[in-house]
Amino acid sequence: MANATSVTLTTQRRLIGLREVLSFAYDSFSSNKLQFLLTALAMAVGTASVILVATIGLTGKQYILRQLQSLGTNMIYADYQAGGQRLDATLDPMKVEDVLAIREQVPSIVAASPTVALGDRINVGGGKQRDILVLGVDPDYLRLRNLVLLAGRFFDAGDSASRNKVGLITEKLAQKLYGAPQESVGQMIKLSGGLPFTVVGVFRESVDTFGQSDIQEDTMLIPYSVSRFFTPTGDIRQIYFSVASAQDVVPATAAIKRVLQSRHRPESIYSVENLTHLLDVAARIADALTVVGVLVAFVTLLVSGIGIMNIMLSTVTSRIREIGIRKAIGATNREIRFQFLAEAVLISLSGGIVGIVVGLAIPWSVRFLTDYRIPISGLSAIIAIFVASIVGIIFGTVPATRASQLDPVESLRYE
Repeated sequence: MANATSVTLTTQRRLIGLREVLSFAYDSFSSNKLQFLLTALAMAVGTASVILVATIGLTGKQYILRQLQSLGTNMIYADYQAGGQRLDATLDPMKVEDVLAIREQVPSIVAASPTVALGDRINVGGGKQRDILVLGVDPDYLRLRNLVLLAGRFFDAGDSASRNKVGLITEKLAQKLYGAPQESVGQMIKLSGGLPFTVVGVFRESVDTFGQSDIQEDTMLIPYSVSRFFTPTGDIRQIYFSVASAQDVVPATAAIKRVLQSRHRPESIYSVENLTHLLDVAARIADALTVVGVLVAFVTLLVSGIGIMNIMLSTVTSRIREIGIRKAIGATNREIRFQFLAEAVLISLSGGIVGIVVGLAIPWSVRFLTDYRIPISGLSAIIAIFVASIVGIIFGTVPATRASQLDPVESLRYE
């Protein structure tokens, strides 16, 4: 019974002590409103910066990954590299039979298209000519490369089987030749030997690759079966594949390479790649940039902490006589130290809370007012308030320790 009573009294004393600390802190804030508000404002800016930098980093990462994914996350592409290290090694390129064999032996593949690149020149009027890139592809190429049709249609299996002389041109080529994509559909383009092709559609890449993909600015797509008329051999430059799900990409990549190697000479080298590694690298780079940005934002919090220490040292100096009186009536060094440390933490936390509200309100407003779903990191808010508390404790310790070590007699004499 006695132990329970003792615990109850101890708890009551602590609550009374906490109320006194908060009361003293409120009085101190009231007497120095402008100084404390500016210090808390600096902490709010630092805290909001941490959250906003994390939000910007996540948004940038989301944007980059979406751009890469729009190229086709389930896409796999195979290239012929070389005939081997031997000086007498002959060329051993891929053939259309390789495409058929891979589709038969790798069941997860849902689409495939060989590509054959042909350089050509076309008349653009006034006796002028323009160099263009002609790609022979299958109808699956539209799906594989995630192309965007701006006008007309893509050629289909019927066009390929009948070897119809139809083609699609890029948006930029359509603008150069005919002024607008819609005006291009139905036009005739004559390739080598005067062979006429009907433009049945205009397209563009879903993401601008700035000419770093197989599609260039001035490109025309024609059926692969028709492109064979322009090449003396059945060599294939590149083959694109698409699998059913993202989980199939890695095993299908290995299986495709295995089939290719089994159908050709052992010394021949074939590259079979996918976008998985590129997505991983992009994600790591985005995460690294976000961490760097957050660390820079933490510098603002440290500067705010120095401001807290400065204002608290000034407060100790202005309240030396008050400290002397409190010590004279029985306040211990621990209570004095806790009093000033609590004030520093309260300044830091009040600014931190305001900063969190502002930092979260901005991305929430964008999500509420627009259709763009900006990612919001709750972890960044937790880290920000934690760091704000640590900053208050670290930079409030020196002024609190100085206040607790003041001599009560000298403090009472202080004017």
